[in-house]
Parts: sequence; structure tokens; C-alpha cells
Amino acid sequence: MEKYLDIIKNSYSGYWNYLKYELINLNHWDNYFYGLIAISLLVWLLEYVFPWRKNQSIIRKDFWLDTFYMFFNFFLLNLIVLIALSNTASVFLDDTLSLINLSLPDFQLLDINKLLKWLGLLIFFLVSDFVQWNTHRLLHRVPWLWNFHKVHHSVKEMGFAAHLRYHWMEPIVYKSLLYIPIAIIGGYTSKDIAIVYFFTIIIGHLNHANLGWDYGYLKYIFNNPKMHIWHHSKTLPQHVRYGVNYGLTLSIWDYIFKTNYIPYSGKDIELGFNGDESFPDNFIDQELYPLKKN
Repeated sequence: MEKYLDIIKNSYSGYWNYLKYELINLNHWDNYFYGLIAISLLVWLLEYVFPWRKNQSIIRKDFWLDTFYMFFNFFLLNLIVLIALSNTASVFLDDTLSLINLSLPDFQLLDINKLLKWLGLLIFFLVSDFVQWNTHRLLHRVPWLWNFHKVHHSVKEMGFAAHLRYHWMEPIVYKSLLYIPIAIIGGYTSKDIAIVYFFTIIIGHLNHANLGWDYGYLKYIFNNPKMHIWHHSKTLPQHVRYGVNYGLTLSIWDYIFKTNYIPYSGKDIELGFNGDESFPDNFIDQELYPLKKN
């Protein structure tokens, strides 16, 4: 037990030191803090120059709430729980496997260091995105998970910062289901993860932005604002009542598995979910909602 308490303690101090380093050091391209700010400002500028819904204010409904969510979920949540939980779970799994003379490297099926750099990154990205697509489907189909996911779907006006409005339980679900698939891929570095992460943040921000883009033929590969707006539609036909367009970064999974749905321009559709009139409108109550509901 003392071993795990030390891991938790070191996780907190380690991430706190990392966060301070990110805030005061601008001389590395994979700075997550300032990278998030730069991406957000760029997409916000695109919303201002190319607005799809021209009557929507640049400081839209819940803009500041979503901005708080963005920084809370991207940084503070890691400090509060995710890093400590992830590090402890990793060591616990290693210790459990050692009881039967196994370790995580025994399950490694692929070392991307042995591949061309671009191919290794592509495989890492595709595996991650496909697992997350399936996890997203679960968030819609499993009732108790849906109660957590309602926080994200409580957005009533779409904008880039809505991308990171989600309950703290969601990344735990995503990371838990992603852990084993990613563990079988070895050889990736923190720089590799940063490349993939920044790319997914850019696409995710654009998906939620007030932009009427679909990228032409690339819409069949990449998720886009015209597609993702339907994922947030309040009203859907009965045959797709559990949701549509689950792609996070890639839309190709939805086209392959027939969960794509764009019946017409979703520019002015109502967003939300049935019963959202009584959903809390502040951070604390939104975080507590799923626990009270369950």
C-alpha cells in the first residue's frame, strides 16, 4: 500500500512541477498550455471571419463556462485525479501481471520504431481514434454513461470551446478502454503523442466551431462542423435515437459502420437533448448532476 501512496504523491508533485514548467517555458513546440491557447485563438478568429450562423455572437451563450471547462479539463483535471489514477493503475496492472510471470511488453504486438515515422504515427492515431469512436458510442447507449455525457450535450450554441466541455468521468472511461489497445503498440515517444494530440485538438475545435465547412471530399475522412452539428441535434428520428456521427477526429468510422447522418444543412437546428430545460447551467451542478441522477 505504501508503494501506491508514494506513486500518488509523486504523481501530484511531478505534474505540478510539469505544469509550472509549461507556464514559464515557451521554447519548446510541444507546450500544451500555450499550444491550446494558440489553437483556440486561431479557431476563434476563423469563427469571427467566417461565421456560419451570422446572428450568433462571437461571445456566444456559455462562452465563459466552456472556456473554464477547457482549461479545467485539459490541465487541472490531470492535476486533481487523472495523472495519479493513471500512474497507479499502470503499476497495479504490472504488479498483477507479474504474479503470473507476465508484463505489459509481453503483449506488445507492434513497435513503431521499426516502421517509417509517418506510418508508425498513423497506426498509433488510427488505433486511438477507432477505440475512442467506439467509446463515444457507449457514452450514448449505456444509460449511466449517458448521464455523464449529457454535460457535453448541454451546449445550446456551438463554438470552439464547447469541444472540451465534458464531465470529469469521461476521460477516465476513454483512457481505461484505450489503455490496453495502446499498450500493445510500443516505441512511441512524448513527441509522437504531442503531434497526434495537437492534431486532434485542432480538428475537435473546428468540429464545434461556428463554421459551415465540410472539407469537400475530405468530409468522408475527417469529422467537420457540418457533420458534427447533427451529433448535437436535440431531435433525431427514432431509428437513430441513440445518436449519430460519433467520430471524434475521423468521420470514416461513421461512414463504414453506417452511423453517419446529415439529412440537410444543420445550420439552425436546435441543440441539446430531451429534458435539457431542467439541466443545471453552472459548473458545480453540472459536475454533480450524474451522481444525483444515478
